[in-house]
Formats: sequence, structure tokens, C-alpha cells
Amino acid sequence: MPRNPERRRIALRWFINRLAAVALLALTAPVTPASAQASGDVRLKIVKAGLLVGGGVGSGVLIYRGRTYPFRLSGVSLGITAGATVGRLEGRASGIREVSDFAGSYSSVGGGAALVGGLNGVHLRNEKGVTMVLQGPKAGLEFAANISGIRISLK
Repeated sequence: MPRNPERRRIALRWFINRLAAVALLALTAPVTPASAQASGDVRLKIVKAGLLVGGGVGSGVLIYRGRTYPFRLSGVSLGITAGATVGRLEGRASGIREVSDFAGSYSSVGGGAALVGGLNGVHLRNEKGVTMVLQGPKAGLEFAANISGIRISLK
């Protein structure tokens, strides 16, 4: 009994269409492995004071992958520092693979000034490759040109 060539053609066409649909879906589906780097929003409040050597303490939150992680920070600055300020900073932290990467020692070189009020901006990087770019208002009296080290610990 001879086989039906039309039936074969229909089955082959059905198979090719399904294979193409699966390939298209695989190519267009977003791929976000657990180890991929992601960024998060950061908000913090810091109080600083110093004369030549400065120090600061504060607290904040990291919003990462839909969850909120509170943290504490402390820091020391060496260089020309005089005055005292209170600042609120907001920005982004990038290069985070796991939330534990956010904690650690950050370094920054920078400066700024405030007379009653001003703007503050900082670019920080830690040993795990996490980078933070933060900015916001500060109040107080300060002049600074220094090297800063900040330690962040998750609560």
C-alpha cells in the first residue's frame, strides 16, 4: 500500500512551524540568570563633622529586586575638612550579583562645600565591584577636599 505524500508534507510543515515557534520563543524570552548583575535604588541620611580628619555615620535602605534592605554606614575622611553637615542622598547602586555584595568598604575621592545649604554628590566603589552614584541636598557649614572611606553593613 503506497504512502500518502500529501499527508507527509502536512506533517513536515506542522513540525517545521512548531520548531520555528519554539526557536522564536527561545530567542525572544528574557534571560536573567540568578548570577546576573543588577542595580538597586539607594537612599541614605548621613551626619558628618570634622576638622582635618572627618567622620560620619548614617543609615539608609537599598531597594533591590523588589525587596528593601536597611543598612548602616560609617566613614572617615582624610584631607582638608572643616565643618558639620547633615545630608540626604539618593541614587543607584550597580554591579550587584547578590545582596551581600552591597555590604563592604567603599572608597571615594571628592570634595564639596556647604554654607547653610548645598548639594552633595558622590561616586563610590567597593571591593566587590559595586558602584554607587548618589546625590542630594545637605545642610550645615562645611568645606572638604579629601579621600573618604565608607563602611556599609546590612542590618
